[in-house]
Amino acid sequence: MLLALGMFVFSIDTLAFDDLNRRANWRHATSTRVGTRDATQFTGPGEETISLPGSVFHEIADGSVSIDELRAMANTGDAWSLVDGRGYVYGAFVITGIDDRGKGFFPDGTPRQIDFSIELLRVDHDDA
Repeated sequence: MLLALGMFVFSIDTLAFDDLNRRANWRHATSTRVGTRDATQFTGPGEETISLPGSVFHEIADGSVSIDELRAMANTGDAWSLVDGRGYVYGAFVITGIDDRGKGFFPDGTPRQIDFSIELLRVDHDDA
């Protein structure tokens, strides 16, 4: 298991992502001052996102089934816990976007390769 989002497991048999891109922001309010730098005050954590780009090949796994399952999860609007194979808990995330592109089609229209990207947004608190 590479990663689990709720009950969906990212693995070789489902969707194996190529990268895990994690971005976090922290908010600082500013107040203008004359003759010096603006005053700042830390106001708390901002947005945290994770992007999972990758490719799945039809000979290994039917990626369209896994992508459809993730789309169904996204349609609920629910938050899902995100845990990696080592047991590290990232927090609760919602699915905000799924992009997929089929390439190299079989005669019946089934793609040999699907490139995908899944966008996640953290919705819980650090102390949760």
